[in-house]
Amino acid sequence: MAEAPQSPGAPGGPPAANPVPGVKNIIAIGAGKGGVGKSTVTVNIALALLEAGKTVGIMDGDVYGPSIPMMLNNDDQPRGTGPNHIDPNEAYGLKLMSMGFLLDPAKPMIVRGPIVHSVVRQFLNDVQWGALDYLLVDLPPGTGDVALSLAQAAPLTGAVVVSTPQDVALLDVQKAVAMFRTLNVPLLGVVENMSWYECSSCGAREDIFGHGGAETWSQAQKLPFLGGVPLHASVAVGGDEGKPALVDERTPDHVRASFRAVATALEEQLAILKEMQPPGPLIQIEGLS
Repeated sequence: MAEAPQSPGAPGGPPAANPVPGVKNIIAIGAGKGGVGKSTVTVNIALALLEAGKTVGIMDGDVYGPSIPMMLNNDDQPRGTGPNHIDPNEAYGLKLMSMGFLLDPAKPMIVRGPIVHSVVRQFLNDVQWGALDYLLVDLPPGTGDVALSLAQAAPLTGAVVVSTPQDVALLDVQKAVAMFRTLNVPLLGVVENMSWYECSSCGAREDIFGHGGAETWSQAQKLPFLGGVPLHASVAVGGDEGKPALVDERTPDHVRASFRAVATALEEQLAILKEMQPPGPLIQIEGLS
């Protein structure tokens, strides 16, 4: 049985955060290390949720190495109607915001923590996201400033952690899970990316990174396992070309189905989480607790 998510606002959690108008669920998608395909998983989960009739946005939280513009073939300069009013870009029906839309991609982003904190707050509060069922935040690898700033700036519905099957990746996943628990963010589950390699020519399957390590680890940690996604050439090529697996006709149906299954499992965990949360008071009177 999966561990019950921690209640937001418990001692030791982040300070009270302001909700983002119109956004029902803000979900952080993180990883303990780079190179596990976290952005690929984020984009395709978002598109799977969109297919299911939800309104979805992606906030690229990787300030130093944004990849969402390339993966969704959109590098337009965002527009706005005035101070503190930025219109998000759109691609494939998703609303988007990324530092990659604002800077020369050839120049590095060299800033300290306070600037990162300001960027996160502006992306949340100044971007006119509108009515969204889900805002997925693609975090940078590791356990640094962006995750802390995000948890302080907005009430996070929960977090998803992406890993590959190897033990070395799971060591870093454990740190990411510990970070979210420290920040009092409910853990919605673990995704095993590159769960196996599938040859695009002959269909042969090889477990080049091992297989099932993230699922076994999730069970040991009493965390939900949201599913495994194969390593297939079409997913990598489509990402580089700005045509994600869910909308790329070259991607085999069963590979697309694996992302859809992860999105379905994520929604199931959200439903469980909301059932566990106590209802608020029927009447709220200022000054009375």
